[in-house]
Amino acid sequence: MSTLDIRDLKVSIETEQGTKEILKGVNLSVTTGETHAIMGPNGSGKSTLASTIAGHPRYHVDGGSITLDGEDVLAMSVDERARAGLFLAMQYPVEVPGVTMTNFLRTAKTAIDGDAPSLRTWTKEVREAMGQLRIDADFAHRNVNEGFSGGEKKRVEILQLELFKPKFAILDETDSGLDVDALKVVSEGVNRAQAAGGMGTLLITHYTRILRYIKPDFVHVFVDGRVAEEGGAELADRLEDEGYDRFLTPAGK
Repeated sequence: MSTLDIRDLKVSIETEQGTKEILKGVNLSVTTGETHAIMGPNGSGKSTLASTIAGHPRYHVDGGSITLDGEDVLAMSVDERARAGLFLAMQYPVEVPGVTMTNFLRTAKTAIDGDAPSLRTWTKEVREAMGQLRIDADFAHRNVNEGFSGGEKKRVEILQLELFKPKFAILDETDSGLDVDALKVVSEGVNRAQAAGGMGTLLITHYTRILRYIKPDFVHVFVDGRVAEEGGAELADRLEDEGYDRFLTPAGK
């Protein structure tokens, strides 16, 4: 069992108007086998948390800590975080011209594990995972995300998740831009990855529709860079009915 522990995390970015504080003391703990949903209005700090865990250089940590099984994540480089078992499914996956899916996936797997996977076994594993995610076999020979639709890019993110087998997956609005069929396929992939390896999942979303397929154990509501409320799956249902007005409206108004 592994634990990703976030304590009193404060994060800022530099803007044209100066330094902007985004996270203002976040506390959160995720254990392998658990699914945590992070919900909240736009600009509340959800994606900032994801990018900070992954090591995006734009975000400056002003205080607090992130540890993985007691190891200081903030002291790790981006590649060290990946090898330690952290995975980020990006909200806006980027194109990588000149690098085929086949080369990218095997090179990344080798870097994470330290050894190249057996070609015969790996090829079979990739083919099966692509089939389950309904990714055309021809995509293996195309450049990473180049010319892919939004839904195809999100499926490729989950393909990486299933193949790389991280300890913790941070899914940054993976449901955005997906139609109902694609949402089901992507959700099934996340559930398979979690069932196979006991992965911990940090699921960032605005909406409850993905939570119909990926059931959260815990729900955290982010407002203005802080966790405003926490609860179980029933909290997501309440947010579906009420929205975020009660968090955004000053008391007494």
